[in-house]
Amino acid sequence: MAEKTYKITADTGVHARPATQLVNKAGQFESEVTMDYNGKSVNLKSIMGVMSLGIPQGGEVTIKTEGPDAEEALQGLDEVMKGGLAE
Repeated sequence: MAEKTYKITADTGVHARPATQLVNKAGQFESEVTMDYNGKSVNLKSIMGVMSLGIPQGGEVTIKTEGPDAEEALQGLDEVMKGGLAE
């Protein structure tokens, strides 16, 4: 299992476009991928799950990966997160 915590820096938080980018990237991997925010955990391969979190700017999220390509999945998602969405 691998995990990493991020602080959302995008002005609009995690809205539809970045959520779609995250879901698409997570879907490229076999591992189970979850995002935790404010005590809730959702499958990062589900756009509805991610959108249901309502993550604002300044929110802290943790991405967890578990499975055969967990490290690769976390690295790929890290690139998406650091592409202007979070630090």
